[in-house]
Amino acid sequence: MRLDLDEILGWLREEDGKRLEGLWAAADACRRATVGDAVHLRGLVEISNHCVRRCAYCGINVEHRDLGRYRMEADEILACAGQAVALGYGTLVMQAGEDYGLTRDFVASLVRRVKAETPLAVTLSLGERPDEDLRAWREAGADRYLLRFETSDPDLYERIHPSLPGRVSDRFAQLLRLREMGYEIGSGVMVGIPGQSYASLARDILRFSELDLDMIGVGPFIPHPDTPLGRADAGTGGQGDAGKSNLTIAQEQTLKSDSQVPATEAMTYKVVALARLVCPQANVPSTTALATLNRAKGRELGLSRGANIVMPNLTPVKYRALYEIYPAKACIGETAAECGACLTRRIEALGRGVGKGPG
Repeated sequence: MRLDLDEILGWLREEDGKRLEGLWAAADACRRATVGDAVHLRGLVEISNHCVRRCAYCGINVEHRDLGRYRMEADEILACAGQAVALGYGTLVMQAGEDYGLTRDFVASLVRRVKAETPLAVTLSLGERPDEDLRAWREAGADRYLLRFETSDPDLYERIHPSLPGRVSDRFAQLLRLREMGYEIGSGVMVGIPGQSYASLARDILRFSELDLDMIGVGPFIPHPDTPLGRADAGTGGQGDAGKSNLTIAQEQTLKSDSQVPATEAMTYKVVALARLVCPQANVPSTTALATLNRAKGRELGLSRGANIVMPNLTPVKYRALYEIYPAKACIGETAAECGACLTRRIEALGRGVGKGPG
């Protein structure tokens, strides 16, 4: 469906429940017509919580000094891939902070082993790495790369995601280079970043279409409490004193006006639905963050409003609490088998089936 900026803005601001039911129905119908009823399971392995970045909301950023750090061994990761096969998943997603201890050769060797020893598709989500690394991993057999741009507003992006010294971040350019290398590309945004306007979020949604994304991840802004944007009090829109000190006067005014996008479950569903409508054939996950906001039925509501993917966690339980990008993450204590069984039951309760193959 072709939606212009004004139409997207209208839906983002819509509060009428009956009209929103129409949006949910349109997104669900589009999902059914383009990617079908199957829900594909992507087995997620959080292979390292080391990170060189100083992202102002993320619990594994380099300035979180009290966090215990880990980096999984190759055999541990391969064991998780074996679990993915045993549980019937079609894809292994290897995610980490931007960790240069995960060397080019280590990751390439790991990808080659997964591709040689399993039928799994391989998705990488390892941050903004040099083109030489990305090219080597593609040549080793990696199929997909996930790199969320979070917001298309450059000033807001720089405030929440500072560039490394001497290296300006340009995720849009990197996504295009990834496609040229032969990857399927995934990206996405956070909903409700302090200082994010409705117009900015609407432009993000149009950018999904312009990039012709293969996967779109949408999640609510949930800052970790040990970060500048997580030291919140009720008077600063989720900023706290440390976050507030980083705001410009214009951003302060945005937070106090009705143009600030709320970081709510309802707003996240709107963006999921609109993502489906502007990119009908993309894979759109119903995220763990939605399940964190609504443990009873967050994932189910996402799946009924345009999503067709869920990502059960294969990370060994001993590491999961250390990969705390945001607090109180859902399913943190479940084993891989328990997580997979729970998600399968939830999917079948919706009258949908689990997809086969890489999806």
